Amino acid sequence: MADAVVSLAVQKLGDFLIQWLQNELLFMQSFLRDAELKQYGDHKIQQWVIEINSIANDAAAILETYSIEAGKGYNTEENSTSYVDEQDYIFVGLQDVVESLLAQLLKAEPRRSALSIYGMGGLGKTTLARKLYNSPNIVSSFPTRAWICVSQEYNTMDLLKTIIKSIQGCAKETLDLLEKMAEIDLENHLQCKYLVVVDDVWQKEAWESLKRAFPDRNNGSRIIITTRKEDVTERADNRAMESLAKDMVENCRGLPLAIVVLSGLLSHRWGLDKWQNVKDCLWKNIEEDSIEISYILSLSFNDLSVALKKYFLYFGVFPEDRVIDADDIMRLWMGEGFIIPRGEERMEDVAKGFLNELIRRSLVQVVNTFWEKVAKCKVHDLLRDLAIQKALEVNFFDIYDPRKNLKSTSCIRHAIHSEGERYLSSLGLSNSKLRSIMYFDPHFCNVFQHIDVFRHIYVLHLDINYGEVIPDAIGSLYNLKLLSLRRVSEIPSSIRNLKNLQTLVVVNMDRCFCQLPPETADLINLRHLVVPYSKPLAGISKLTSLQVLRLDCDQWKDVDPVDLVNLRELEMANIYKSYSLNNISSLKNLNTLTLYISFGQQYTYPFPSLEFVNSCEKLQKLSLGGGLEKLPVFPDSITMIDLWQSRLAKDPMPILGMLPNLRNLQLDEAYEGEELMCSDYIFMLLTT
Repeated sequence: MADAVVSLAVQKLGDFLIQWLQNELLFMQSFLRDAELKQYGDHKIQQWVIEINSIANDAAAILETYSIEAGKGYNTEENSTSYVDEQDYIFVGLQDVVESLLAQLLKAEPRRSALSIYGMGGLGKTTLARKLYNSPNIVSSFPTRAWICVSQEYNTMDLLKTIIKSIQGCAKETLDLLEKMAEIDLENHLQCKYLVVVDDVWQKEAWESLKRAFPDRNNGSRIIITTRKEDVTERADNRAMESLAKDMVENCRGLPLAIVVLSGLLSHRWGLDKWQNVKDCLWKNIEEDSIEISYILSLSFNDLSVALKKYFLYFGVFPEDRVIDADDIMRLWMGEGFIIPRGEERMEDVAKGFLNELIRRSLVQVVNTFWEKVAKCKVHDLLRDLAIQKALEVNFFDIYDPRKNLKSTSCIRHAIHSEGERYLSSLGLSNSKLRSIMYFDPHFCNVFQHIDVFRHIYVLHLDINYGEVIPDAIGSLYNLKLLSLRRVSEIPSSIRNLKNLQTLVVVNMDRCFCQLPPETADLINLRHLVVPYSKPLAGISKLTSLQVLRLDCDQWKDVDPVDLVNLRELEMANIYKSYSLNNISSLKNLNTLTLYISFGQQYTYPFPSLEFVNSCEKLQKLSLGGGLEKLPVFPDSITMIDLWQSRLAKDPMPILGMLPNLRNLQLDEAYEGEELMCSDYIFMLLTT
């Protein structure tokens, strides 16, 4: 009895300390956001941020250990939730941005002007617009205000009426009048000084048709547009900006990287004043009429948000000239806990948005794409050097240098490119601060002999030729969110302890299989299972968080996928005609499906029935490798089709050409006939 009382007291004390620590960290959080914006170039702020982050990491390690020992476990999604009120979150540390936008809206300029807030979904564009819209200075300066939201399926007349209702209210007289007004009357309705927010504009055409309703009466009227589409943004002063651009490009002295990165910076800072500011900054650093390229790169880096800086810096952990799988870098971001989605957003979509933003700014290069998605990417050597330099300044990661044999004891991420044995021997018995280990040493195999060192890590990325059986001790890495391995034949049953694991990737050469234990089905937070595994995995339907699954058909035929409600991407190999794939129709959210016949059969045997495809109502991307007796009936949602070695006897064009949303079609040995017939009015949306 006494033991139970003591245990209860310890638990209550632990809960109290957790709440106190949480409150203290939340109090510091707002200061950290502001400090992180200013730390690059200021050694004192850098050191302060490093020390605070170190304390936070120590606290996280203690809390993790406490939670595990108390038997509470984790729920990955719940632990990623921000405790900061959404309405205020975006403005902590960004008050200067809000004030700058308010100044633009309130400046004494009689011409009607539009302010565009552009960015990917989830960045808080609408929240920012709402903050401006409700500002006391705006309310007092614009007695006529309206807010409209533009859906992807918009109606101009309805939007114009919404503006008037927002201004005049919904009295019966107003509604009766609106019903009688023609579109031209609605467009001419705004006569006084106004401020209108046009929220979430998806199409340039929508903005162009609405623009006519906002007359320029030279009375200081303003419009705020929020959009995730760059071509929607309002652009003015093009001639002056063109002159500025020519001056800046000329001073880049023909250096391609300088020009490309500068253009990425300018594309984000749209507006005459902002371009002039960039030019002024550059001109301050001219030496002999040319600009140091390193300064342009630093200027572009400093223009990034705190979040984008973090994502860019992560590219520095990879070896020089490395071509990086886009999926790899995005999964690493997720494993690190960088991605915090809001509302219905998926982490994968948020990560893709950040990668695309870095590409748009020309800080990351696209190596190749597939199905309108970045497949592989890389960073220029000079940009990688910049990432490493900035990362070292703020202790973001440490790349092991065997010549120095020194590592930061407070750095939580280590990358090892060579001499892995020396690295591990220098670590000591444990390192409670360590959160990520990324090995890129192809000649090293004995990582798991030092498993105690990794006790608290979130990310274990072993891009090495391991070639050994993983030890049972892997199950002690309770906090692991990402485990990426190469040349592994078997994973032990202790993997069931990795309840936080989101990503399990095994890359085996020569189509060798990896044996997964049945306990893999206990990993309830697993989102990406990319393993060429052998033997059926009973209970796979319990993995309800799965987003991506790649497997052999032998492991699928006995699966009941009805509970895999989140699965978006399925890839299956070694399919035989005797198998039934009909249960794939149960995957109601499936977006991407790749199926191919066994390599050993050289694709000569046909697929089993594919009639289930038409029941996959959200399927957009379909790749089929192997013989087809006939084309299945495709759902209207299909946008991309890849057929290879299908050896169809009947011309597929009449069927493929009538798919209403098909944008991308790839055919490789798909048809054995002598001619293809393409009539008029087919493939109306085809781009490639």
